[in-house]
Amino acid sequence: MRRLPSIALAALVALAVPVASGLGERHASASVAYESPYTFEQTFGTALRLVRVDLGFKLVEKDVSNGYLLFEYRSPESGGRVTQGAIEVVDGRAGVHVAVQLPAMPQYHEQVLLDGLVKKLADEHGDPPKKAPAGGGAPPPDAGAPSPDAGAP
Repeated sequence: MRRLPSIALAALVALAVPVASGLGERHASASVAYESPYTFEQTFGTALRLVRVDLGFKLVEKDVSNGYLLFEYRSPESGGRVTQGAIEVVDGRAGVHVAVQLPAMPQYHEQVLLDGLVKKLADEHGDPPKKAPAGGGAPPPDAGAPSPDAGAP
């Protein structure tokens, strides 16, 4: 009778390991994103310099017209193991969207890279450019200032 509980426990552990590892893989394949207030050119160029110059990662492929960088990512935590990484920069209607992907690493590695890019953008380019008011055209007149004919009898 003592064998039955140990067999049941072994079966439970055998089933739990693949489930737990599957959860970790799903978490590692996520990516982090950022809406950049800078221009596409500023954001893409800064991402390229961050990856190649500042971090010294090997650039595998670069496509400016399609807005992506593929690189070999090395983390001190992984013992020098190389994994593939990508940064995508998309210039859309709502602004410049940046996504960092390191599918084989935990998500915080992506966040660290993205935080480095945000800091580098501010360091290199200062305050982001002001956005044009929605609807285009001239900004609305100052609502707090009286019109020139206000109060005239």
